[in-house]
Amino acid sequence: MNVLLVEDEQKIAGFVAAGFKEQGFLLEHCDNGIDGFDRASNGVFDAIVLDIMLPGRDGISILKGLRKAGNATPIILLTARNELDDRLEGLALGADDYLAKPFFVEELIARVLALLRRVSGERQNVLLVGDLRLDRISREATWCGHTVDLTGREFNLIEYLMRSPGRVFTRTQILEHVWGYDFDPSTNVVDVCIQRIRKKMSAIGASDEGESPIESVRGVGYRFRKLA
Repeated sequence: MNVLLVEDEQKIAGFVAAGFKEQGFLLEHCDNGIDGFDRASNGVFDAIVLDIMLPGRDGISILKGLRKAGNATPIILLTARNELDDRLEGLALGADDYLAKPFFVEELIARVLALLRRVSGERQNVLLVGDLRLDRISREATWCGHTVDLTGREFNLIEYLMRSPGRVFTRTQILEHVWGYDFDPSTNVVDVCIQRIRKKMSAIGASDEGESPIESVRGVGYRFRKLA
C-alpha cells in the first residue's frame, strides 16, 4: 500500500516513515503544505496522513481542496491535543479519522489499516466530484443536494466521465464504453445524451462552481471539469 505523509516535523516524519516501511508500506513524505497538496492531487495513494499545522498551506486547507476536487483518498489528520476545533472542522470537511500527538506509530498504522477496511466499500460505490454525487449501488444521482432523474444510459455516461475528472474523452471512446461497439461513430447520440443531462441539471440550478460540470472540448469530445 502507498501512503502519503505530509508532516513538517522531521523527528515525527522519521519514526513514522520507519514504522510504515517496516510493515511493508510504500511511504512518500512531503514537509510542507504546498508540495503536499500537489502530490496528493496528482499522485495515487491508498491513504494520506496529514498534519494540520504546516508551512505554506495548512492541513485543513489541503483537506478542503482535495475534497472539493473530488479526491476521495482516505485521510487521517495529525493534530495537537488542544486542537479540538480543528479536529471537528476536519471531520466536517471530510477527514476520515484523526490522531492526537504524541502518538505511537503502531497505533497510526492500525488506524490506517482499519480505515481502509472501513471505507473501501463506500469509496468504490460512491463517486463525488464537487456538487455531483453518484451512488453506483442505488443508481441515484444528486446535484446540489437534489436528485437528478437520469436514465440508465445517462447515468453510465456521466459515471464514465466522473471517474477521470479533467481527462478528455472522444465521442468514439464514449460510444464504445457506454453504448458498445455497434454504434456508428458518426452518430450524434453522445451529444444528444449530454444535452439531456445538462438540461436536467440546469433545471435544478447551478452549483457554486457554475453550470454543468460536463465541458465540451472543441473538435475532440467531452470531459468532466476537474475542480481546483
